[in-house]
This record gives sequence, structure tokens and C-alpha cells, in this order.
Amino acid sequence: LPMAFKDVNARRHIGLQQLSSLASTGSAFLGPVKSHKFVVDESTSQSTLICSAVRLIESLDLTSAAGQLLNEAIQAQNKEFKTGMSTLLFLVGAWSNAVVECLHQNVPISAIVSGMSEGLDSCCERVQCLQISIQDLKKELCSSRVRPSTSESRACQVGRDSLRDPQNLLCFQRDISAAEEAIPINSCSHQGDDCSFNKGLVSPLVGFGSAASLVKPAGDKSSSVISGSGVTTSSCIKHKLTHSRHFSTLGKGWFSSQQGNFEGPSADPRGCYSLGQLAMALSHGNQTQVTLLQSIAEYQQERAQCRGSPQLNITEIVTCSLLGLPESYSCVCPGFVTLVSPEQATVIRHLEDKPLQILLMDGDLVEQYRHLGFNRPCNVRTILEHPDTQGGRAGDTWPSRMLNILVSFGVNLVLVKGNVCKSLMERCTMSRILVMGSVSRDVLCAFGEATGAQPVTYLSQLNASCVGNGAQVELWQASDGRATDLGELVPIRIHAGGIPLLTAMLTTAVVSKVQLLEDQFWTSVYRLHHALKDGKVFPGGGAVELLCLSHIQALAEQTVGRASKTAVEEFPSPWLAGPMAEYNSIVLQALASGWKRYLSMLMCNTAEAASELEACASVDHHLKKAANCVSPSAYILELFRRGDVLWGGSGACSGHGEALKVYDNVGAKTEAWRRALDLVLLVLQTDAEIITGPKGNELFNSPVSSEFMFL
Repeated sequence: LPMAFKDVNARRHIGLQQLSSLASTGSAFLGPVKSHKFVVDESTSQSTLICSAVRLIESLDLTSAAGQLLNEAIQAQNKEFKTGMSTLLFLVGAWSNAVVECLHQNVPISAIVSGMSEGLDSCCERVQCLQISIQDLKKELCSSRVRPSTSESRACQVGRDSLRDPQNLLCFQRDISAAEEAIPINSCSHQGDDCSFNKGLVSPLVGFGSAASLVKPAGDKSSSVISGSGVTTSSCIKHKLTHSRHFSTLGKGWFSSQQGNFEGPSADPRGCYSLGQLAMALSHGNQTQVTLLQSIAEYQQERAQCRGSPQLNITEIVTCSLLGLPESYSCVCPGFVTLVSPEQATVIRHLEDKPLQILLMDGDLVEQYRHLGFNRPCNVRTILEHPDTQGGRAGDTWPSRMLNILVSFGVNLVLVKGNVCKSLMERCTMSRILVMGSVSRDVLCAFGEATGAQPVTYLSQLNASCVGNGAQVELWQASDGRATDLGELVPIRIHAGGIPLLTAMLTTAVVSKVQLLEDQFWTSVYRLHHALKDGKVFPGGGAVELLCLSHIQALAEQTVGRASKTAVEEFPSPWLAGPMAEYNSIVLQALASGWKRYLSMLMCNTAEAASELEACASVDHHLKKAANCVSPSAYILELFRRGDVLWGGSGACSGHGEALKVYDNVGAKTEAWRRALDLVLLVLQTDAEIITGPKGNELFNSPVSSEFMFL
């Protein structure tokens, strides 16, 4: 094959420049205040709204080798943590520029690689002192919680008791306006046991009633009174000005107005720590979805107390994106909510309020499907597996036989993990059998435990012991019934007694925002999941990065003139004491410049600084104060406790009576650092780009052919 050979390890290093150029496109995604971007497909003229590094990289045309490596690094971070991708992307660009500067100063590549690697390792060890255990965080969240007055608690208690009674459940339609006032979450502390109340919200008897979203029109400062309930809301109501009814963060009340759904956390029964509070602290200002997560977390926390496991169970959470309703309709619904065709919706109307026989299929429901590991006999050529002895039309025999099997066992509902034969689905629909394809394994397992159904691979394996009982299906409806008339797809709810499955209904009226809302929700879920899994968190607001910057700069100053024996003993690493020691200060300063750019961009994005110059001055001010302290980490922790680390609160979260402190995941953050530096150093050490295939001929005739050597 013709090959083109290109030297990329010049002082300008093309690969690092490509990384820097790609990373610069995502700088606006750093921090809690993100700038959204529209990605337009020129071939279809369709646009998508994004605010994450993952969706950005997926939308770019990554034809270069460096771009493909960047994509792999971000996808790996997303697959493992679902957070930290924006940090990874920004540091890739910052450190790529820093390494290029080192090359301009004729620093050897070996010195850059060893110096930056050990510098980052030293940082990761240094910041361990900032880790906060979940137990300590519980105490801090309890101590910082605002206690209401006795009258406020009594008013909230009366409201809760009145809403327990199904006859007193009032339906309120949330006013969607450009300006509104909403009761903040946890504004009142309920006393007593809330277990029965929360369970009532998801009970088939009580939970199907509509409940109140307590909202007043803008400008009304009087106390809100719910007619007939004797409830007077407290005066802890905040003003919120929004600029778009589509892109605003709506205030969330205690309950949603959807049938069978609940939204918003109730106060903790002990008046103290709850998973919902931790979810808020980890949300980084993402108010749009954090209220749903609070509902899920506190519901699962109640169940976990019985099971003895405090972890958030992600396998019991699914999402359903519903286009056509305002975002105020977003809620949490017990059971499994999905979208079906209008033809299948007619079947559901016949199956409502009836206990169904459910079948679970662990594979595809198509004639050609064979399970993983299936081996056909050798030296055998299959002409026709099922000859048509009845003389029917080709392709009709298998669907007819499968339908007969379902009918013979009285199956009403079939959940299939993979694809479903279109002909079979049509026949089942006409026979009033609901077949759902592309159902996740977690959903199948949940219905298997709740109904006793056992998954089968082929319908020919079906017997009476594999069929489950007790499933129910119904049309998902909003308070005004709009959800059933949205267009081509209809939302339905499948549930069973005792099933722990919860569906987060993500509604929006903007097509391009569907994927955005789902990404934001899962990011919040995984932040909480990893915090509980690690058992510890980092203080947010740039505290960890500030300590890294302070530590690296201190190392850089100490490496100047490191020829003395004392210095070698303090830093016994071979690279520090070797002949390359003269380059150590340059390399460490380059590593520090990445942290400084990170902190400066963070301050600019959160409007804490008007320009990057002002942000750098603020960072230098904190660095100078930290250097004058005996313990820089103690100084930074004190800043964090006062809410004065670069940016104080978490934007939208700061309206709940006081500025909420924000926290970061330990594993996700440190792994993002390592992946970013590993990628930069990998590209740095590539000394050639070899191109094979048809593109080699194109390069031969291109204007840049002089940069290549053709073999």
C-alpha cells in the first residue's frame, strides 16, 4: 500500500496543536454556569442543543489521529463516571499549550514526561488532605440546615396531613410564566414519621391522586392559602426572574400535578441529613433535574433503611423523555413509563385495570435470532428451517406459531430486551397482546422479581412457570390529559405490586433540548452514586485545583538550584536528582499554568471575574495568602467553609435561604486529571504520522505534500 510519512515531533508539534484546537471549543462547558451550543447538521439541517463535552466531541468531525484519541479518552471517562468530561477536555487543551511552550524552550521530551507525571502524582497525594468523608458531610449538612419556626412547622404538618387524605388532594396547574415565585425545597421541616406519607405518594390507591404545586404569581408577597386545607405557607418565598419559558429553571414544589407521580423531596423524618441534600450539594447548580433526583434518592433511602444498604440503586432508575409538554410537567413516576404507537395504545385501553400475564424475553423476538454462543453444525447447508406445509404465504408461518404460543398461555404483556419482528407485533396488537421491544435488562429483572416471571430466550421454551402475574398497564396522563395527544407516540405506565422501579419523566417543548435534559439528569444521578460509593467528596468551587496550583508552584520554586544534597534528599525521585534537574522548574511551571488557566476560566464562566486578567489576579492573590500560611490546605479549607473559594455558591442553588456549598467526586476528578495528562503525553511522544490507503495518493497531489515523505 502507498504510505505517507510525516514528522510530527517538531517544535510546533502538530498533534498537540490539534488537541488544543479541539479542546478550545468546550471551554464554555467548564463550571456550573455552562453556555449552551447549537450543533447543526448541514446534511439534514437539524440542530441539537448541547452543553457537555461528550455531545460536543460526538458532533465534531474527528478525522485526525489526535482527535480520535481525545474522543476515546472522553468516552472512557463518560462510561465510567458520567462526569468530569468538561474538566478533562479543558485540561487537555491547557496542558497541550503548556507542553508546546516547553518544546519552544528546548526542554527534552523525556524531562517533560517524567516531570509532569511525577508532578501530577504529587498533586494527587497532596489533595488527599482535602477529602471529606460522607459521615462528616452528614454532620455539616445537618448543622448548616436552616431550622423553621414552630408556627411554620405546624403549618407544614397540617398541609401534609391534609394531603394524606385522597379526598383532600387538590389539583393545581403550575403557571408557566416568565417570572414566578416558588416555595424552596426543604423550606419547612416536617416532624414525625414521613414513611407512610412518602409511600402514599407511590401507592396505587393514594398516589394516583393529583397534588399541589404551590406557586404564586410574581409580585404577590402575601401568604398563600390553600382553600379548604387550612394551610398557610410561610414567607420563605424567593423571587426568580426567568428569561425564557423553554430554557428557564422552573421552581419546584413538593408535588407534581401528574397522575400517579410524585416530585420534590419531603423533609427528612429526623429533621436532618438526607440523600436529597447530598444530591443538591453535588448538583453544581443543575436545578432543572436535581429535584427529580432528590425525590428518587429520598424514596430509595427509605427503602434502603429496611434493606440495610444506604447506596443509591441506579438499576432501579429509568428515564422517559416526553416531547410536547412544558418542563414543569417533569416528575418521578413509580413503575416503568415508555412510549408506544397509537395502535398499541388502543390495546392498552382494553387492558387497563386488569391483572396481566407477563412474559420476559432475554433476546430478540425475531425468527433469525440465535443466542450468543450458538454454533451451527459444520458442513451443513440450511435451505429452509421451517417448511410451510400448509401452503401459506412465505414468512407467515413463524409469526402465526409464535402468536399461538402466546395465546395458549394467556400472555397479555411481553417485554423484549432486543428487537421484535414487525409482523409478529402487528398480529399481537390485533389479538390485544402488548409487545414492547428494546427494554433494558434492569427493567426485565425488576419485573421478574415483582411478578415471578422468568426470562426465556425463545418462545419455544415457554412454559407455565415462566409466565408472571400481577402486572398492570395504563396510559400515563397529566392533570389536563395533554400527554395522550402529543403526536406519534403515546406514554404508558407499566407497574406491578412491590416493584422498586422509578421513572424520571423528562418533559420539554423543545426538540433540541431532549438529549440535553437526559444528560443532565444522569450526570446528577452518577455524581450522587459515586459520592456514596467512594464514601468521600472533595470541596468544590475550585478549592482542590487551588491547592494543586499552590503545591506545584512551591515545588517549582524549590527545584531552582537543586544541586544541593539537602534538596535531593527532600525530593529523592530519580528525575529530580538527575542531569535533567535544570528543566524541572520549567516543566512544573508548565503544569501549574494548566491549573491556573482552569481556575481563571472557571471564574470567568461563573461571572466572578470580568476578564481572564482579573481572574488571574484573584488567583494570584489567594496563592500569595496560601503561601504565607503555615498550612496552605488549612487556608483553602477555611475559604471553602466561608464560601469564598473563587466562586462561593452554586449559582441556582444559592437561593434556598443561604448559599449552598458545592462538592465534587473524588474518583471522577482525579481520573479526569490523569486521563488528560496521559493523553497529552501520549501525543507528545508520537514522532511520526503514517497514512495508508487512498488518502496517501490524495496527499501526494495536495499542496502540503512537501511536509510528507512518501514510501
